[in-house]
Amino acid sequence: MRHGGRTGALMGLLTLALGLLGCSALAPPETTVAARLATLPTRGAAVERPVAIRWNDHLVPWIEAETDGDLAYALGLVHGHLRGAQVALLRLVARGRLSEVAGPFTTDIDHSLRILDFGRAAPEVVRRWPEETRTFVARFVEGLNHAVRSGPRPPEAGLLGLDRKPFTPEDLVTIGRLAGTDINWLAYFSLLAERGRPDFARLWQRTLEAGTGQSRPGGGTQAELLGDILSGASRSGSNSMAVAAHRSATGGALMANDPHLGLNLPNLWLIAGVRSPSFHAVGMMVPGLPFFAIGRSPDIAWGGTNLRAAASDLFDVGSLPPVEIRTQETRIVRRLWPDATRTVRTTRHGPIMTDSPLVPAQPRPLALRWVGHEPTDEITALLKAARARDVTEFRDAFAGFGVSPQNMLVADRAGSIAHLYAATLPDRTGIPPDGPVLDAADPAATGPWTRLRDSRDLPFTRDPADGVLASANDRPPPEAGTLGWFFSDDDRVRRLRTRLAALPKVTPEDLAAIQADTRSAKAAALAAELLTRIDRLPGGTPEAEFLAPLRGWDGDYRVDARAPVVFEFLLARIVPAIRAANGQEANGSPRGPESGWNFLTRFTIPDLDALPPERAESLLRTAVAEAAGRAAPYPAWGDVHRLRAAHWLVNLPVVGERFVAGRWPVGGSRETPMKTSHGLVEGPHDATFGSMARHVSDMADPDGNWFTLFGGQDGWLGSPAYADQIALWRAGRSVRLPLTAARVTAEFPHLTRLTPPERTAAALRPGRPRI
Repeated sequence: MRHGGRTGALMGLLTLALGLLGCSALAPPETTVAARLATLPTRGAAVERPVAIRWNDHLVPWIEAETDGDLAYALGLVHGHLRGAQVALLRLVARGRLSEVAGPFTTDIDHSLRILDFGRAAPEVVRRWPEETRTFVARFVEGLNHAVRSGPRPPEAGLLGLDRKPFTPEDLVTIGRLAGTDINWLAYFSLLAERGRPDFARLWQRTLEAGTGQSRPGGGTQAELLGDILSGASRSGSNSMAVAAHRSATGGALMANDPHLGLNLPNLWLIAGVRSPSFHAVGMMVPGLPFFAIGRSPDIAWGGTNLRAAASDLFDVGSLPPVEIRTQETRIVRRLWPDATRTVRTTRHGPIMTDSPLVPAQPRPLALRWVGHEPTDEITALLKAARARDVTEFRDAFAGFGVSPQNMLVADRAGSIAHLYAATLPDRTGIPPDGPVLDAADPAATGPWTRLRDSRDLPFTRDPADGVLASANDRPPPEAGTLGWFFSDDDRVRRLRTRLAALPKVTPEDLAAIQADTRSAKAAALAAELLTRIDRLPGGTPEAEFLAPLRGWDGDYRVDARAPVVFEFLLARIVPAIRAANGQEANGSPRGPESGWNFLTRFTIPDLDALPPERAESLLRTAVAEAAGRAAPYPAWGDVHRLRAAHWLVNLPVVGERFVAGRWPVGGSRETPMKTSHGLVEGPHDATFGSMARHVSDMADPDGNWFTLFGGQDGWLGSPAYADQIALWRAGRSVRLPLTAARVTAEFPHLTRLTPPERTAAALRPGRPRI
């Protein structure tokens, strides 16, 4: 007791100290566009030729450079200026160094991240880079470091104790690996929590039948925060649509993308436009990475969704001889707290993940083998993709691309569209029959890792007869082979295809409207099935007035609709009751795989119908009565379902709520095209994952490119561009990013010039190749 009280007091002092250090973050002074641009550190910029950076009022940059190297430098400078603190935090996460800013609260998270070792392959990746990539990345890093070193300190720097440590190319690869996190890990961890229970074989088979969404691990605050980090930072969701020229109302092919990631601020995308001898594009970039992941050039438009392929396997390494296990101690520096030492063990099958205190305990050690620990080269692939002139060149660019596996859609100026799998995966021939854990001593289990295949070996679809392509993390077709087992429900992709099929000719405005669609056909079907069974109850339908909105409901989660309130409150009473009736109350995790939408739509009705009639009747009567009472205070979906705009510092204890910029009623649900995720609904809640960026391009018009971020372009607290796009987002409007010089000049009125230093570039950087 005495020790616990002392620890609590020290934690309180730590929180107080962090608050005092971060007063500028807690109450950041407001600034202006002109003031933000004036603080861009242009003096001493190491460019070889003059560079022009034009800005619009949303602080979106459009960079014009005479050399590719100067373009890379200016991009790094812009990333550092707009998102320097965010890039620094991404590096801390990727390197397992969160405790350097958060103190002892994140020790176990850091230990887990160091076991995952996102930077494991980085030195070899850098060593293998083509000279062109090496030089481009080096110049980007120069610009990033100049902004960090010479620019103003961000408001949260004091709160977080951020230093000005320079970045390296290896840091960028490591951040890229964090963004390439295998989303299957969360499903694995949820399943491990159930492994060993008598009904695990049944759970595994049901999981394979349904697939699984993004399960969150239970096990306490740090385990849940680790899950949020891995799912929120990775490119884990998304919708993409491509329309061929013959189906387009404009005469040109169309492209639309809306990624699904964490909804915290600043956004995990940054928008930019560029032009240099080799590059001419607009699009979305991950802060700290020198390529466009989603974008448009004069020749092509592209984007993607997470393939959800299994880029990892779990191996039981309990039989390995000790000589095959490498053990090292790692020191975790903890801010305002003594350092900690933890053990990290690795094998030829990967790091031993069960050494993490946040992974469910197992009777034998399990290693995680991940493609991200192999020296695949995503940066070179995406730099090549941005310069592709047609569908064929775009496909060729992805040879050697590894993580995270993506469904890439592309449209070109000739009117063609295509879908390719950008991935490197073990050459599997089947699905594990007994669970996700494989035997490291079984050659049949380890053999696929000696036969990695990439996009050149995977299916490729070009110019389908109906002229449309849609992707939403859905299950690949059988001809793709065994790419994985945990795919998204097909609710979203079916809705996208239904909307597209209903349009004889598609406009960019149609694509924008589809991105904001809030209907779920499977929710409507499930509601109708439940209503049918309730109507059959002896004595007539209970709570008929409460259930009335469900009759004929089309599954639309409109913000002003009553039906989704009725459906979700009813579902929240029925599903746990079914699990309890099946004896799962004591041995099933409420955050495990069976809480996902895939399971709810696949098994709720069969499980209900399998109960003894008298038990099912009692369950339904109780559920309806309880749901009616709980839902009474909330007339519309927007009264319970809210969109929160908050800096990620909202997770800090005590002061976190100070970083909430606002909450608004919002439509959508787990698997609607406009995705706003949530769990079982017991009352008002925030959607913290879902649609958070939008892109539409029309290949018939070089200036027909529209982008929006949930939040804003500038990560600087107090900036006018910190959250200014939320109003656009909520109104369904976008920011245009043109490609033609005249339109760029007209719509990007603020001009920053980078001028070469007085001394020659050769004198400043002897021997550096020019690109």
